[in-house]
Amino acid sequence: MGTQIKLTEPEKSDGKKIFNLINRCKPLDVNSEYLYLLQSTYFSNTCSVAKIDNEVIGFISGYLVPNKSDTLFIWQVAVDERARGKSVAKNLLLEILNRECNNNIKYIHTTISPDNKASQRFFEKFANDFDANVESSTFLEIEDFNNAHEKEVLYKIGPLNKGKK
Repeated sequence: MGTQIKLTEPEKSDGKKIFNLINRCKPLDVNSEYLYLLQSTYFSNTCSVAKIDNEVIGFISGYLVPNKSDTLFIWQVAVDERARGKSVAKNLLLEILNRECNNNIKYIHTTISPDNKASQRFFEKFANDFDANVESSTFLEIEDFNNAHEKEVLYKIGPLNKGKK
């Protein structure tokens, strides 16, 4: 991994590569290839990919919360095992926030399973870097799902002090 990591908005051609990345990043839920194609086209302004030599090694998917144009919901964060420990996730999220079209974002929401300690630490550290508050509450219970799935805890981060980045 000595080559430079390029961060950018995803394109339709990245959809299959993102799907493959998610498959490699357990314990993330793997969604349909169609969803990753939608995220790479209709939601590209609030998603970001990290590439080395056209290989997708990182991805963050997100969208603006309906009726809350200042709130970015982060759906998934995936970093290939070979690229971990290189601040890829943080840089992907910063890449989204630094886009002119996202200047109005003051809050980040995300859901995290209780067992996903790495994601919890990532978002808590990110909030700390921006002098932002973190509130958490149960969002989805086990019985909300048809199939076996952990509950999901909603993390509300903000307001972001963008002068800190």
